[in-house]
Amino acid sequence: MLPNRPVYDEEHALLRDSVRRFAAAKIAPRFQEWEKAGIIDRALWPAAGEAGLLCPQVPEQYGGIGGDFRHNAVVIEELAYSGFAGPATDFSVHNDVCCGYLLSYGTEEQKKKWLPRMVAGETVCAIAMTEPGTGSDLQGIRTRAVRDGDDYVISGQKTFISNGQMCDLVIAVTRTNPDGGSRGMSLILVETDRAGFRYGRNLDKLGHLSSDTSELFFDQVRVPASNLLGSEGGAMAALMSELPQERLTIALHSIASAQKAFDITKAYVLERKAFGQAVGTFQNTRFKLADLKSDLQVGWAYVDQCLAQHIRGELTTYAASTAKLWTTEMHGRLVDQCLQFFGGYGFMREYEICRLFADARVLRIYGGTSEIMRELISRNL
Repeated sequence: MLPNRPVYDEEHALLRDSVRRFAAAKIAPRFQEWEKAGIIDRALWPAAGEAGLLCPQVPEQYGGIGGDFRHNAVVIEELAYSGFAGPATDFSVHNDVCCGYLLSYGTEEQKKKWLPRMVAGETVCAIAMTEPGTGSDLQGIRTRAVRDGDDYVISGQKTFISNGQMCDLVIAVTRTNPDGGSRGMSLILVETDRAGFRYGRNLDKLGHLSSDTSELFFDQVRVPASNLLGSEGGAMAALMSELPQERLTIALHSIASAQKAFDITKAYVLERKAFGQAVGTFQNTRFKLADLKSDLQVGWAYVDQCLAQHIRGELTTYAASTAKLWTTEMHGRLVDQCLQFFGGYGFMREYEICRLFADARVLRIYGGTSEIMRELISRNL
């Protein structure tokens, strides 16, 4: 990671050291086992809570440490740089996405009930947007929530849900008014122990193998109307408000992972011999590494700029979309070139660069595809 980044201070440096120690002690010894299993151990969640890695932006009155989003960013960066994409994704969905919705739109009762449990790792949270027939076009969702007295009755199916096997609480994007267009959608909290809720299969993915990603089924799931998160019909406005932060988290994850790929590749080419000399001494290698390092330097500068804007409440949809688009596309180019330097060994999963290559691909898809980012950016030309 780059030293002396002005966006951070000494408190964040201390947290960074803590995250590194946690990753080395609690994740590294069992990471390969979890990659094969397709899911992390549930015990990692309370351990992360005890270490202060969960929802650090939550105010002290709800059990958090009262940090700002830079604390979240430290957790994202360090877990991504460690190469632990699965746990990094799981924690980020919980910390940076779900927690944000509860902080911004939750009632006082909802905050008091759920935030302390999320901080402690007692409750794992997921957000359910995507459906089998609906990805980036959220207005096409079909999951219905029908008001029945003091309850909502929810029916539908979601897919590609991170924390989908582990979650205790789901923020479900539902349609409460079939004729309301974008204003007919609502966010509803669904406890996964309610009758009619069912976990689907844990999906078999290209990368992020230890992150449980699932289908979820809602078969006439009855929840109290008090589980409405925000206002009825307010889901689209809430999503548009929170998505810039989600896209910034993806940019942070992406550039930290790209930095890791670059660092291990630089070390490898200085050791690997071809034609009697280190691969890293060839002009082609040096020039390509120079290009990659330049991309990283520019990327870090822009991501830090966006992070500073976000802390001040000034991050726009367009800036966050630019950060996600440029960083994830750069990450894809970088990790492809880095793998090439490893030759045939880069194609073997026992080499870390192989896993980093596979893990990078989804970052151009979730949180809004690169094509959607271009569409959003083009509206501000």
